[in-house]
Parts: sequence; C-alpha cells; structure tokens
Amino acid sequence: MRTTPMESERVAADVRRAVEDAIWAPSVHNTQPWRFGVRGARITLRADPDRRLGVADPMGREMLISCGAALYTLRLSLRMLGYDPVVHLLPDPDRPHLLADVDLRPGEPADAAVELEHAQIRRRHSHRGGFLPDPVPAGVQSLLRHAAEREGARLVQAVDANVKGALAALTDAAEHIQRRSPAYATEIARWAPAPGTSRRDGVQEGAYPQRTPQTAPYFPARDFARGQGWGTEPDPDDGTARSGLVVLLVSGGDTPAHWLKSGQALQRVLLRAAEHGLSAAYHTQALQIPDLRAFIRTQFCADADADPQLLLRLGAVEGEGRSSVRRPVEEVLTGEPG
Repeated sequence: MRTTPMESERVAADVRRAVEDAIWAPSVHNTQPWRFGVRGARITLRADPDRRLGVADPMGREMLISCGAALYTLRLSLRMLGYDPVVHLLPDPDRPHLLADVDLRPGEPADAAVELEHAQIRRRHSHRGGFLPDPVPAGVQSLLRHAAEREGARLVQAVDANVKGALAALTDAAEHIQRRSPAYATEIARWAPAPGTSRRDGVQEGAYPQRTPQTAPYFPARDFARGQGWGTEPDPDDGTARSGLVVLLVSGGDTPAHWLKSGQALQRVLLRAAEHGLSAAYHTQALQIPDLRAFIRTQFCADADADPQLLLRLGAVEGEGRSSVRRPVEEVLTGEPG
C-alpha cells in the first residue's frame, strides 16, 4: 500500500485509532499481554511474555487467546475505518512471540453490521456473578455458534443439567486446588491490586462484587479480594439469579495457531452477544489444571473431537456492567524502523 505523505499521516492516525480499540479486548486477569508495532501500512502484534501468568498459564495458552481477542478487535476496527486487513498469522517460526502481521489494504466503507459490532467494543464488559432468569433465545444461540465457527472455533453447549453440574463441580474443585498453592495466591495478588491503585491493568475493585449469588449449579468466582472485603456492592439477589447459558469454546487442535484463532472467535462471540444485551462470565480454573482439562476434553468434547479452550457463562445482567481499565495506547504501540 503506497502512500503520499498526507496519506501516510492519515494511515498513522488510523492505526492509532485501531490499536486504541484493540486494547479493549478481554484478557486473562486483565493482564493485557500484547504489544503493537507499526511500520508504514503494516501493524505487528506481539505477545508480552512478562505479562504471562507463570503459575496458572505456564504454556502461554491463555496469553495467546487474549492476544487473539485483541487481534480480532484490531481487524474489526480497521474494517470500520475502511480498510481490508490482511492477516499473516505466526509469520516467523523463529520468533514465537511475533503473533501476526496485519497489512492494511484499501477496502469498502463499513456497512451497518460492522458499525453495530464495532459499537460493542467498549460496551462489552466481563461479568462475575449470576444472570437474570431470561433464557438466551435459540436464535441468538445460533448466531453465537456461527460467530465462533467463522473464526475457526466452536461452541459446545452444556444442555444437560448433569453436564452443567459436572462443569460447575470441576470449576469448584479447581478453585480449591489453586487456593492451596502459595505461588498461585501470589500471582492473584499481583493482578488484583488493592483499592486506590493508580495502575491501569489487573482486576481492580470496581470489576467484581463483594460476594456472588449462589446460582444452581454454582460456578465459583475467583477470590480477587483475597478475604479483604473488597469489591462493589453486589446486584440485588432475590433468588432469581441464574447460571445462564454454559458453553465450552473449543478448537480443532491445541497449538499456538489454534489458541490465537480461539481468541478471535471469543471476541467475535462476545461482541455479537453484547449486541443482544448479553454479558459473559469466564471460568478457566479447571482448564488451568492439566488433569482436569484432559478430563473435560475426554468427557465433554469427545463428540466434537476438540480441545477445550474456555468455559463461559452467558446471560443478561442488570445495568451496564462493572468497570474496567486499560493501559494508555502509548505503552503498547511503538514505531518500527522501515
């Protein structure tokens, strides 16, 4: 994409706008484990290994899922700006933290569907609690499945009550196992700062309730407050909170490329869900323990011949969701020599 000096200035401004959107993707414990570089009409996405969860995510699987979500958001933002982004995934095997090169090509103006999806980027929020009793309509469930498939992943729904109960019990068991580990507790403390912090990352007090409702089946939330009583006032619970739609996001393999595709599928699903007033709660505890992840694959993903990447609950919530923070774009975007 050759440009005049004036066009180069416009491209640089558009790249910044796209990265400003991309950093609002979800990431494990809000670690924001990404870096972007720009050289002319090419954007590079790199993983930031210093932000990997060394205890919970030693292989970097969830780090790459997080980066994949940012990559999808970047693609969407560039389409909104009138570009046709061409993605080269994992372009250099000798540089494993180089996740993607994205070349900007001239495209068509954004249509109504792109505009609607783009509008959800900062509206989307993670949820840590129960959902309203309203079920997710079958038509919306179909849209979410299609969204995942468009990005090379799938959603496996836990329809049977026994399957939902088993996944909840495995999540609860994993939560207990992880809380026994001093190293895990230290890692949680690193990414769950005390109230009043000036940090722009991590899971902060405004992002979780002081206590979560006891839904049936009960999917435990992580103890980011660590027994300190931190968190926001919980939503009123009159006994109507529900666990919501329970799904496993799965992929047809378990390589870095599959993790990146799963992250892109995740963000596409979340943005489509937000279009219909739905939020998502994440339960990765059991998938962070190798034996439990293997058990879930054997027992609940065998028919799909797939590897589980994330366990999600989806549903409607009161209000606009809890707050989140992001680092300034200057911390994650750098120019690269031509």
